Amino acid sequence: MMILTIYTVRRGDSLYAIAGRYGVTTDALIYDNQISDPLQLVVGQALFIRATRVPYRVRQGDSLYAIARSYNVTLAALLAANPSLTDRSRLYPGQTVIIPFPNVILGDADVNGFSLRASTETLRETLPYLTYLSIFSWEADRTGGIKPINDTEQNAAARAANVAPLLSVTNLEPGGGFSGDIAHAILTNEAAQNTFMMNLTAALRQRNYYGVIFDFEYIFPFDRESYNQFLRRAVRELHALGYIVMTAVAPKISATQAGTLYEAHDYPVHGEVVDFVIIMTYEWGYLYGPAMAVSPINQVRRVLDYAVSVMPARKILMGMPNYGYDWTLPFVQGSAADPITNTEAIQIAARNGAEIQFDTTAQAPFFNYYDSQRRQHEVWFDDARSIQARLKLIDDYNLAGLSYWTIDDLFRTQFLVLQSMYTINKVI
Repeated sequence: MMILTIYTVRRGDSLYAIAGRYGVTTDALIYDNQISDPLQLVVGQALFIRATRVPYRVRQGDSLYAIARSYNVTLAALLAANPSLTDRSRLYPGQTVIIPFPNVILGDADVNGFSLRASTETLRETLPYLTYLSIFSWEADRTGGIKPINDTEQNAAARAANVAPLLSVTNLEPGGGFSGDIAHAILTNEAAQNTFMMNLTAALRQRNYYGVIFDFEYIFPFDRESYNQFLRRAVRELHALGYIVMTAVAPKISATQAGTLYEAHDYPVHGEVVDFVIIMTYEWGYLYGPAMAVSPINQVRRVLDYAVSVMPARKILMGMPNYGYDWTLPFVQGSAADPITNTEAIQIAARNGAEIQFDTTAQAPFFNYYDSQRRQHEVWFDDARSIQARLKLIDDYNLAGLSYWTIDDLFRTQFLVLQSMYTINKVI
């Protein structure tokens, strides 16, 4: 069993000292946290630690009750971990007391991971933590055609690891963004829709997929009911063939939320019709917007509050981003941030002598630094603390699980935190 322990680096800390405190090796800390320079920890950096118990050195005035309370364990658990002690034992300075950490497994979870370009090594490490692998993406066109992708390696790797591969189909223009025109043509033209369904079922069968994710975005608001009817048809036909159906939807906080991204995604109908709904609870902080957390927990909660009021909670997969952004300040409309990985964020902080801070409202880490041209930057990313906070929402709202966008850049810590909190379901 893995127990969730997160340590926040303080000034003067070393890996050796932290490892000694928690009874683990420095190699384990380096591996679990993908530390590139063991001699250059960052103040404020969160470290995941695989510790089930901690040796504590007694100080003058300590009592068993006070020690138990300070580590948030029961006196009974403390005594069980230290058979030589009783609740009346007198402690002396320098004595070692073993602190047991409680089991924090909260339940089970279905876990989906989108992949565009995951390497063989990344797949090897990631697949044990997934229920589904969604290979992104097959692109539909206006006539109902679907452009195939090179999915052989990822599909085979998923099956070998008892992970169910899902075909993700989109209304993306070739080399461009999501197209309302493509969606409209398929949703409103019977001939195009028939062709689309024929091509989709053929791809599912020929490539040995477990099911499909419809990721149709920026659908015209006036096509909302057409999309609903399409989903009813697709689910009816695909269920008859033994496939599961998911949808990916924008993060809405009300039924009347305006905007092309939101209006055609009818939460109640999706919750009624499909097997799972992936809610894309990220991109508050986005490429062309001002600096802020990518997935602030207060905003995620607003979305989930609405979602569980209109669809079954056990059909919801909460979206989890696997990236951050580096903004140059001051923000200028039309400028773009630099997308970064969560491990790159730590490296940037280390190179620039930045201290990582933690926003308690967003439950997300961030930092500021100046580059060589004296331009100020602001970086938001994810660490073990922010991941733990959002994963707790699965239990709080009784959700089915989560969906990562994407698994392409290995961030080992997020999976270790996940494994320490939930049992990951397998369906094949």
